[in-house]
Amino acid sequence: MPRAAGSLTTAAIAELVGGRLEGDGSLEMHAVSPLDRAHGDALSLLTGGRYVGQFAGSGAGAVLVPIGLVLPAAGPPVRIAVADPHRAMAEVVAVMFPAESAGGGTDPTARLGRGVTLGRGVRVAPFCIIGDGVDLGDRVVLGPGVVLEAGVRVGEDSVLDAHAVCYKGTEIGRRVHVKAGAVLGGVGFGFVSDRGGHHPIQHIGRCLIGDDVSIGANSAVDRGSIDDTVIGAGTKLDNHVHIGHNARLGERCLVMGGSVVAGSARIGNGVILAGHAGVGGHLTVGDGARISAKAGVTTDVPAGADFSGFPARPHREFLRAQAALYRLAPIVHELESSVTRPK
Repeated sequence: MPRAAGSLTTAAIAELVGGRLEGDGSLEMHAVSPLDRAHGDALSLLTGGRYVGQFAGSGAGAVLVPIGLVLPAAGPPVRIAVADPHRAMAEVVAVMFPAESAGGGTDPTARLGRGVTLGRGVRVAPFCIIGDGVDLGDRVVLGPGVVLEAGVRVGEDSVLDAHAVCYKGTEIGRRVHVKAGAVLGGVGFGFVSDRGGHHPIQHIGRCLIGDDVSIGANSAVDRGSIDDTVIGAGTKLDNHVHIGHNARLGERCLVMGGSVVAGSARIGNGVILAGHAGVGGHLTVGDGARISAKAGVTTDVPAGADFSGFPARPHREFLRAQAALYRLAPIVHELESSVTRPK
């Protein structure tokens, strides 16, 4: 159970999240925890009716609950009603568990090229390699072993975790988090094939990362070939995501673990790609579309649509096809039985 260095009273928590407090406002919360593992000084959250049973048996000191949800008398007596318990918990955690202030400074083992610009409060960890002309904005933090090739630009308050690599032509916005092992701006998978084999195409485009983007661990965003690869502001990439050359993702997208966006695809604003989804090259996915887990997109997807399956199709159509397939199985079994049944 994560325990904070300090504490907040339940009244202070309610004020912080704009919630309606029911019960004792003087209780001090020193920790946060799931309902089924919480103790008396821990804050927990109830996200919906399916967890009411856990709520009734929880030992949490206080619980963030959705406005309007009917709750049993049993369970923690201190309840803070909010519109979105997940969001409220995130606000509380940010206060109870503040990020450590890294402070500035460059480790003596780091290697800096010519003409490097370091903003105020920049921190460069051991064994970083920074190429000529790199520009780091104020309060940028580079973890151990980060490699930035010549001319890379990183905006203020961005953090690059250990062993992240940014190739030449990468530009990163403000408040970006690049997690460990991510590779930005590498050469994409582009070849011209003939009888003599597969010949690589020179990639001269850039890799442009907008403000407030998150790039997951061991993810790769390729540079463009003759265009730029672009990740829009506020978009979040999970771990092991691959974005191909010349692809363009809009703002506020969510791309979940293991997903792949092939070269020159266009992804609109607010699109969700669930785990291990794939979008083919040169396709368009419209604003607000949602692609389910394991789906393989082989045609353009309209704005606001829900697509599932392989090849991906509208979700309701996919469900009907699956239902028909399941109904077909016993029919096939009966036919096979009638053929093999002795006369």
